[in-house]
Amino acid sequence: MLDLLWLIPALPLAGFLVLLFAGEKLGKSGVAWVGAGSVGISALIAGLLKWTFLTSPPEGHHFTQALWTWLDVGAFKPEIALYLDPLSLVMTLVVTGVGFLIHLYSVGYMHDDEDYSRFFACMNLFVFAMLILVLADNLLLLYVGWEGVGLCSYLLIGFWYKDPANCKAAQKAFIVTRVGDTAMALGFFLLVTQLGTLQVQDLLERAATRWEPGSGMALATALLLLGGAVGKSGQLPLQTWLPDAMAGPTPVSALIHAATMVTAGVYLIARTYVIYTLAPAAMAAVAVVGALTLLIAGLAAFAQSDIKRVLAYSTISQIGYMFLALGVGAWSAAMFHFMTHAFFKALLFLAAGSVIYALHHEQNIFKMGGIRKQLPLTYRTFLIGASSLAAIPFITSGFYSKDAILYQAFTSEHGHFLLWLAGALGALMTSAYTFRMVFIAFFGEPKTHVHHKPGWVMNFPLLALAFLSTVGGFIELPHFMGHAQFFADFMAPSFAHAAGHAAEAHHGAGLEIGLMVVAMALGLGGIAAAYVLFLAKPEIIEEKMKSEGNRKLHAFLFSGLGFDKLYDTLFVNPYCWIARVNKRDIVDLGYSFLAAVGMLVHFLLGLTVTGRVRWYAAGIAAGCLILMSVMVFT
Repeated sequence: MLDLLWLIPALPLAGFLVLLFAGEKLGKSGVAWVGAGSVGISALIAGLLKWTFLTSPPEGHHFTQALWTWLDVGAFKPEIALYLDPLSLVMTLVVTGVGFLIHLYSVGYMHDDEDYSRFFACMNLFVFAMLILVLADNLLLLYVGWEGVGLCSYLLIGFWYKDPANCKAAQKAFIVTRVGDTAMALGFFLLVTQLGTLQVQDLLERAATRWEPGSGMALATALLLLGGAVGKSGQLPLQTWLPDAMAGPTPVSALIHAATMVTAGVYLIARTYVIYTLAPAAMAAVAVVGALTLLIAGLAAFAQSDIKRVLAYSTISQIGYMFLALGVGAWSAAMFHFMTHAFFKALLFLAAGSVIYALHHEQNIFKMGGIRKQLPLTYRTFLIGASSLAAIPFITSGFYSKDAILYQAFTSEHGHFLLWLAGALGALMTSAYTFRMVFIAFFGEPKTHVHHKPGWVMNFPLLALAFLSTVGGFIELPHFMGHAQFFADFMAPSFAHAAGHAAEAHHGAGLEIGLMVVAMALGLGGIAAAYVLFLAKPEIIEEKMKSEGNRKLHAFLFSGLGFDKLYDTLFVNPYCWIARVNKRDIVDLGYSFLAAVGMLVHFLLGLTVTGRVRWYAAGIAAGCLILMSVMVFT
């Protein structure tokens, strides 16, 4: 059964090629079958491989499938090879499973778009690139998938390219992530020169034996890889591209934010975990980046009026939780939250897409209102996703995964009270801004008319994701609630050699319950505050907004805390000024001078071509006389 591994990325690639060359001839039903069907079969095969791992796991809990040798240069022989272990299997299941539901939803959402086949071709290529990234046996092949998702994000964010704003958002995403990608490439160069390989498992073994804990080489490599991770995952300071990525169609937003691109950085750090355990300072940097990002994104989400931008900032914040978990050595907790986040964030984006679809592309939550009565199924599924994002206790998957992170942030040997406090405050803010969005958009009086109601092809993915968002957390209950620690046990072989793996040890039921109670109180308090301020007594906010200082604060938060303006001042505007000054290209002046000299010589020599034979003979004679004189006198 494991020999079928190659089919998982091959099927979306085949779907892309079919749609690329024959999409216009297939008709919309044919495009839907090829686009969604290829990803669906991949998800089915991934499920079968999961069953194989559970019932008869391969030796060492990993399986490698070498397809062919890519390069053969001395001792450097990277292969086109796929590596399956619990970590890559979980990633593959999420990418294909959630990706299939998003593709199925897109069949209805994008049905009236004139570029229907191009959309599914790009979506299939996106899934293929992400699968290559997570299944790659070596970092060179991983880099191919890494750049592939960057390319596809550009194509899909700017899918509606006739609007210049969409093209600008696509360019921004492409350029900002290139900054991180450059750092990551330098990290790969450092690894291959110092350890002589990019094969992931060999690399981790050599790093553990050749580098001492705290070594400068391990620290430099870990920080360079972190640069790539923060770029792709939209973390501080490279988070500015992610809210603008909402310019693409809503299914694209769901795919980028839930199942693919933004989780690539989390996977990269988790896959190279040994290097981070050898560099405690880099692990601390990961945790601090995550903590600061989740707070900053939470603050920005409070001021947003676009329903998709609220969800975008919530994605930045939730990825921050994953970075916080990675930074304190809670590897399985980070991946657990990755999984649950994929469920409820895909649900939220798709439910938001149903609202946008029904309201004729209206995205402003202040122009909605009363939708719960007009779209009851969409409202209920959105409420389930919002409850999971806000970590409603005991009945949502988000509660269990977020609680696991907060517990480890407090008790881990790499944790700290301030990291836990940042996560706890983030939980308060998350529940508040999430239910601010719910109360404003779905309650009150209707402010617009429902033009279309989603059909079953759009509703089925909502129901499936709502189910997963509810029960998905039950596979990893807290210690004091029983023995259901299935996820951590399943993931253990992927992190078996982590120096800080013992950090996830249990520290007593009393402390665990106490921390959980605090987190529950903060989460429920945020919901209560949102209810009072945005539903029961909205006049409180209206009165506060009359103050000039509060309006300026709101504008500051609305702008994402001014990061775009800061980067414009430091980088964009100086670059544009240099481009204007250099519009004639100073670098080319030297080459232009050489060309001008050549043209001048050509002109002067051209003057000698007169067609008069006597002058030619005289010239030859003069030349001979000069040569003879030189020979005689020298």
